[in-house]
Amino acid sequence: MKQRCQKTVTYLAFFLSIIAFSSFGQEQHAKSVRDGVLLHISHGTDSPHRLLMGLKMAVTMAEAGNDVLVYCDIEAVKVLVTDAKAVTLENFPSSDELFNRLKELGVQVLACPTCMKVAHIDAKDLRPGVSVVQKDLFFSFTKGRILSLDY
Repeated sequence: MKQRCQKTVTYLAFFLSIIAFSSFGQEQHAKSVRDGVLLHISHGTDSPHRLLMGLKMAVTMAEAGNDVLVYCDIEAVKVLVTDAKAVTLENFPSSDELFNRLKELGVQVLACPTCMKVAHIDAKDLRPGVSVVQKDLFFSFTKGRILSLDY
């Protein structure tokens, strides 16, 4: 009986130590992995507030040290071309200022290829720092969780 009790205690201690070490590893991994923010922007000149709020939020998150990816589709692709007029709205930096800041911060700004076709936009027409999305980028821009915000 005493021997069986000692074996039970030994097994219990062994399993508890495994649990403790695996939790420690997960905690260390969580501290070293940053979460990412995907900003999905569908509006352009049709809704300056939505466009500029999405871009401003992307800048804010990137400046805070988060991994950030900006994905533009529908009407938003029209403001991604080099000759697009800057979108402005009271209390916001212009779209040009925000795009330039995102480029400085190394944030990828991506355009939907199908929406570009609908808007008759060619990849060579995109402003510097903007590229056509490749689906793998949605899963590779961060190692942590992905938070998505839609504008």
